[in-house]
Amino acid sequence: MTLPQEFTKYTSNLFGAARWERFVQSFLHETPVSVRLNPWKADGNIFPQAEPVPWCRQGFWLTERPHFTGDPLFHAGVYYVQEAASLFLDYILRQVVTSPVSALDLCAAPGGKSTLMRAALPEGAMLVSNEIDRRRANILLENILKQGHPGVLVTHNAPKDFARTNLIFDVILADAPCSGEGLFRRDPAAVQEWSPQNVRFCAERQRQILRDIWPCLKGGGLLIYSTCTFNTHENEENVRWIAEELGADILSVPVLPEWQITGSLLTDWHQPVYRFIPGTTRSEGLFMAILRKREGKNAFSTLPSSLRVQVKKYPFLHLLSDGLPQPETKGREQIPSAAQALSLSMREADFPRAELSLEDALRYLHREGLVLPGGTPRGFVLVTYQGRPLGFVKNLGDRANNLYPKHWAIRHL
Repeated sequence: MTLPQEFTKYTSNLFGAARWERFVQSFLHETPVSVRLNPWKADGNIFPQAEPVPWCRQGFWLTERPHFTGDPLFHAGVYYVQEAASLFLDYILRQVVTSPVSALDLCAAPGGKSTLMRAALPEGAMLVSNEIDRRRANILLENILKQGHPGVLVTHNAPKDFARTNLIFDVILADAPCSGEGLFRRDPAAVQEWSPQNVRFCAERQRQILRDIWPCLKGGGLLIYSTCTFNTHENEENVRWIAEELGADILSVPVLPEWQITGSLLTDWHQPVYRFIPGTTRSEGLFMAILRKREGKNAFSTLPSSLRVQVKKYPFLHLLSDGLPQPETKGREQIPSAAQALSLSMREADFPRAELSLEDALRYLHREGLVLPGGTPRGFVLVTYQGRPLGFVKNLGDRANNLYPKHWAIRHL
């Protein structure tokens, strides 16, 4: 792969010769594959040969990339395929958040960090997972519903929309849209789209996002700022701007030397930040910083217990899911939804169940008709694979109608 000349000149100077050489050499190797188990659905490690990612309780590196689409457990939300560097968010949250909070993931699609946040936050916390782009918001919604935790609301809004509300959050994650330099190794399209002009555009857009959402962060609350890029314009310079212009203190968490996490690469910067660089860390590229908003007029946050009700008060907040999935009404019939099936609030006794083989589970996910074992009750039946719910069918006796959502279905077996 040929990297842009201006990127090479700037980044090689930023990294230094040895780190840059390791980075270039990393392009000759397969990108590491990692997953994060859903603690509410995974019964132990379902990948016995996997190696733990040390900065995430449920994170594992796999020895090779399996065919995830052909694994019903993936569709059941038992695990999420997630890049190892982004799993560092799990470690940060467990270090700095010790009580139930109201949290916002501002730029959440496709949902990896949101589902991680809800697993890492204390019991009783509530999370709003937001995405401004509608197409990506639909992907976010699917991933949130499959993970199944009722303590996550999904919204589709611009950051400035939240500033029109009285919602105040204890924790905000701003995983800001960026120039994507940290993804070059696995995404050639990111290389083609890169330019110095785009870097400058992204840096200013990130500041505007932060300006818009800053009034919604509690005084004394936490902002976790992250990008998947390397340059200092979108990283250290923006963190400095947040601290000086918006008013925040930069926090640190202890890390182990063997994790090979790099701090700032600026000679005049002495604040803690966390960089993941391919060839140095076993990951793709990522930057994270933790900031605490200085005390101000917003001393009290929205209570986690009332967050669902409070969000619903504002009609301009486009709520895609309130975390409590409901059946669909067709005529006089109440048809249970796939979101209900996958929700952690689904009780064992709510519906009869039918266990599927691997072959039938994949046929179900492909939206094919099934024939359930004799003796299975007629009507709505929850189908499972290895005991994990996949969705519903309507059993007619001689056949079962498939109720799996069309837009979730596997296109090719």
